[in-house]
Amino acid sequence: MNAKSTNKQVNSPEATKIPLPEGQLVVNQTIIRPIDRQVKDIGYWRMGHIAAERIVYPNRVRLYDLYEDIILDAHLKGIWKKRIAGVLNKKLRYYDKAGHAVEEMDPLIGGKVFRKLIKELMQEKAYGVTGVEFTPGSEFSFKKINRKHIKPETGIIAIEQFGTEGYAYDQLPFVWVVGDADNFGFLLECAPYALYKRGTMADWSQFSEIFGMPMRVAKYDTNDLKTKIELKTALDASGSALVMMIPKQADFDIIDGKVTDADGSIYSNLKDACNQEMSVTVLGATETTTSSQKSGYAQGKVHADQQLEITKEDLEDMQTTLNEAKFIAILQSYNLPVSPGGMFRYEEEVNIDQLSKRILIDAQVARTVPVSDDYFYETYGIDKPDNYDELKKKMEAQATPPSAGPAAGPEGDPPGDPKADPFDNPKSLGRLDRLRMLLANFFDPARND
Repeated sequence: MNAKSTNKQVNSPEATKIPLPEGQLVVNQTIIRPIDRQVKDIGYWRMGHIAAERIVYPNRVRLYDLYEDIILDAHLKGIWKKRIAGVLNKKLRYYDKAGHAVEEMDPLIGGKVFRKLIKELMQEKAYGVTGVEFTPGSEFSFKKINRKHIKPETGIIAIEQFGTEGYAYDQLPFVWVVGDADNFGFLLECAPYALYKRGTMADWSQFSEIFGMPMRVAKYDTNDLKTKIELKTALDASGSALVMMIPKQADFDIIDGKVTDADGSIYSNLKDACNQEMSVTVLGATETTTSSQKSGYAQGKVHADQQLEITKEDLEDMQTTLNEAKFIAILQSYNLPVSPGGMFRYEEEVNIDQLSKRILIDAQVARTVPVSDDYFYETYGIDKPDNYDELKKKMEAQATPPSAGPAAGPEGDPPGDPKADPFDNPKSLGRLDRLRMLLANFFDPARND
């Protein structure tokens, strides 16, 4: 996510920049046209792409009308919502310059309006550009800017979607546009597959209508008009299946396609292929959404790891966007507790599978070399107590001092062996070491077998 564009494009002479009337919102100055809902095909997609890439008077209107049409595809909409959920479901907090979480920001971040803002910022991935205008006042709120009016090549919000006259959004303090001039979003790659799939589903439906029910062929004598009329009346009253009436003298043969496609699998295969291509484009994998007949756990896990990398990238991009100076200035205008040096940051989630393997290594390393206590607090997500120093001294005082030779252990335990593994005798360990051993035993019960 990047709101920057080249100076050459922003200062293009084709754009006429006009001042925004004082006290007015830019969203109220644009003339909104309805979405073109006419039937789209591959030719429409190609012409829209060409229009968006023109050097002189580039325009994305046709492309965005197409996007609004293909996003109705159930599979495409589902995988896109899944990718957005990967960002929305992560814990986001604001930290001050000293690295302390600002709790006063939590209600805003967890509120409906801020989550709606995150969703809108994520649309930059799909469309290549997105924009919002914040409404001045005491309450944090915003309105979406129709992206057909956003011209990142010239840096304006156009009054008319096909026009070149508008307001320079870099000069509007409450207008925030995110996206690059040369980015058209991943929907550009998904559009052909959504269109092919739509045509395939239509053909498949026609195939089912024709060959899903038995075809009835009735023959009559050419000169017997009365029999023809009575036969037609009987067929009309006997159901809605396909009916054909031909003279007995006519030579008629039905080619139903059952030799090569008895069950319509060719349509199903093409539909699945289009879905898989869209899944790879949006999620980077296929097995996290649909499962092939030959896939197994290993293949599914590899695909899940690939999707996890996409989510990590989305989180990093979202953090970078939210920490832009313009957005921080907008939050300050609402008297929110943000300050220079502070930043939005997603909290890392604890991965139990990884920690169950890591605790064994950490416990072994801690027996060989000194390891900071802070390392264990941070790695395993354990809150450090406020009276840490006091508790640490008590633990050290309770720790068993090293013995010069065999001697009775505390509480009447048998004499200790200096060569014995201290982890084999939990009573000889300090409290922190006991905690490490308990964690290791919890994550790996086989240790005690």
